Amino acid sequence: MKKINTFLLIVAAAASVACHKQDINEAAEGYGSLQVGMSISDRTKAFTQDELYASAKVNIYNADFTGLVRSYNYNEMPSPFYLKAAKYRVDVEAGESVSANPAPASWENKSYKGSENFEIIANQSQTVEVTAYVNNAVSNVSFDPTIAENFNAGYTLTICLDKENSATKLVYDQSKSGADGYFIIKDLIEPSFKWEFRGTLAKDGSEFVKTGEVEGILPGKLYKMNFRYTIKDGDLNFGLYVDYTTEVFDDTIVFEPVATGLAESSQYEIWATRATVHADADPEEFAESTIEFAYSSDGSVWNTKAAAADGNGAWIADLTGLTPSTTYSYVLKIDGEQVGDALSFTTEAAPKIPNGSFEYVSKISGKDYYKFYDPNCGVDEGKYMFWGSGNGEGSEGVNGSANMGIVITVVDTGDKIDGKQSVCAQTSQMAGILAAGNLFTGQFAGLVGTEGGKVNFGRPWTSRPTALKLWCRYTTGKMDIIKGMPAGVTLTKNDYDRAEIKFAIGTWNYKTYGGTPDSPVHVNTTKPSTFVDYNTDGSTIANGGLIIYNDGYTIQGQSKVTTSTSQWIEYTIPLTYRNLNAYPTHIVISCAASQYGDYFTGCSSSKLWIDKVELVY
Repeated sequence: MKKINTFLLIVAAAASVACHKQDINEAAEGYGSLQVGMSISDRTKAFTQDELYASAKVNIYNADFTGLVRSYNYNEMPSPFYLKAAKYRVDVEAGESVSANPAPASWENKSYKGSENFEIIANQSQTVEVTAYVNNAVSNVSFDPTIAENFNAGYTLTICLDKENSATKLVYDQSKSGADGYFIIKDLIEPSFKWEFRGTLAKDGSEFVKTGEVEGILPGKLYKMNFRYTIKDGDLNFGLYVDYTTEVFDDTIVFEPVATGLAESSQYEIWATRATVHADADPEEFAESTIEFAYSSDGSVWNTKAAAADGNGAWIADLTGLTPSTTYSYVLKIDGEQVGDALSFTTEAAPKIPNGSFEYVSKISGKDYYKFYDPNCGVDEGKYMFWGSGNGEGSEGVNGSANMGIVITVVDTGDKIDGKQSVCAQTSQMAGILAAGNLFTGQFAGLVGTEGGKVNFGRPWTSRPTALKLWCRYTTGKMDIIKGMPAGVTLTKNDYDRAEIKFAIGTWNYKTYGGTPDSPVHVNTTKPSTFVDYNTDGSTIANGGLIIYNDGYTIQGQSKVTTSTSQWIEYTIPLTYRNLNAYPTHIVISCAASQYGDYFTGCSSSKLWIDKVELVY
C-alpha cells in the first residue's frame, strides 16, 4: 500500500471548541478555528519521529498571493487558532532542508514539501490533507559491467551541485552503485548535476578523467545515470548513457492517521483474473464489525469478498474469478454500509500462445522440413513465426541441421491431440554427433561448424500467466551418445535419456544477453557460458520446468510421478514468481527431446510429441 506524508488540518465550528473571550468575538465576526494535527506511523533512516516533529514548518498564505498569514514550528503551534473566513494556501516543509544546518548533499537525509489550498468557512468544520513529497533532486548512479572490465578497482563517479563546495558532493564507487543520493536545490538558480568520472585504465594503468553535466534538474525527480565503456572504430571510448526518465516519489512518513476508506492497489497487484485490494480501517475500532469489499464490472451485479487484517493496521482481500481486460469498480463496506468513495482497476489481458496447436506450418521449397508458421494462412496468429527449431530458418538464409541432412523437428498428422497435427521433436545423430530434437520460442541463428548451433530464445510478451499447459508424448531409450554434461551431473550409457521443457518470462535485454530485440537470449551450444539458468538469472521474473523420464515425469519442485509417457499426457507447469513488481518483455518456452542435447549427450532415438500449448491465468 502506498504511504504518503500527510499533515491534517482540521477546521472546526467556533462553538465546538473551548475558547477565550477574544476567540469568541473573532468567531462571531466570521472567523473559523484551525487545528493542525500530525502523527507519524513510520520513520526514515535519517530522522527519528521526534526529529521530524521538531523539524516540520507550517506556513499559511493568502490564496491571492498577498502575503504570509501565519508561520509556525509544528511543535510550537497553538491549538486551535483562528483564521478569518477566506481562501488560503498551506505549505508544509520537513526534514533536512529545514534543519539548523542542512546538508546540501546526503545519502539518507531527505527533505519533504507539500502544499494545499483550502477555504475557511465560518461555523463549518472541514478537513484538509497536505501531501508532502520528497523535495530533493535525487541521483542514482550505476556502473555497467564494462567499467569493471576496463578499469582498475577504485574508480569513482563524483556528483556535485558546486565544484567549489565539497559539501554539495557525493562520491559513487562500486559499493554505492545503484544508491540514491539526495540534493537540496530549492534556493539554487538553474541547478545542475556536475559529474566527474575518474579511474585508471586496466590496459596500461593510465589515468582517465571524464566530466559532464545534467542541466535543468528539478526537485522531486529521480535522475538515473549508467556509465559504460564502449568500443568504437577499434578504440576504447567513454560513453555516458543518462536515463532522463523522472519519477515523483514519496517516503514512509505519515502525518496524521489515514481516514477509513479504500487504499490504492499497486499496479502489479492487478492480474488477468485476480486482484488484491486494500482498505484503511483501524482493526481495533472495527474488530467486531463485518469488513468486506464489494466489486462489479457493470455496476448492477455486485460480488462481495470478506476482508482480512493484513497485520499492518489495514485490511486486504484477494478478488478471484475476474475477467481479463475488464474494468471493475469496488467499494469498502463496514457492517453492510459503504464507507468512502469507490475505486476502480482494469485487469490485465490474457493473450493465448500463437499457433499453440501448430496448425500453421510452411514447407520449405526443396527441403525436407517445415517452419512453424504460414505467412499466407490469412490468420494473424499463424502468420507470425513465434516458434523455431534447430532445423533452420531456410528463407531467412540461416540453415540448421536440415542443411546436414538431419531433420530434428517434424509435423505429425497421424499422432495428435488437437486440430490436424502435432509437432514431433526427434533426436538424431550423424557421424556420432547428437542433434537433439527441439522446439522453442525464438529463432535459430546458425550452425557452429559441425560442433553445435546458435539460438536466439524468446518472443515479445507482456502478460503475466500463472502456468503453462500442454500435451506431450515421449518415447526414449538409454543414452547411446555421451559427449559432455553440466557440472555435478554424472551419466552413463545405462541411464535413460529424458526430455525437458523450460518456461520463463522476463525482462532480458538483447544488448546484455546477445540476441535480437525480438529474441533477446542468445545461446551458443559450443559455449556453456552462454547457457541461462532461469532459476537464478536476474532478469527472469518467473519460471517453471518439466522433466519427462522414460517411466515418469517430474514438474519443477515436485516428485517424480510414475506413468506411461508413451501415451499422451496433459501437463501443467506452474510459474514460480521471483519478482512480483515487474512486467515481462519476453517469453521463453523451450522443448527438447534430450535434456542434455546442448552437451551432445542423449539417446539418438528419443522423440517428444507436443500439442495444444496454452497459458493459464
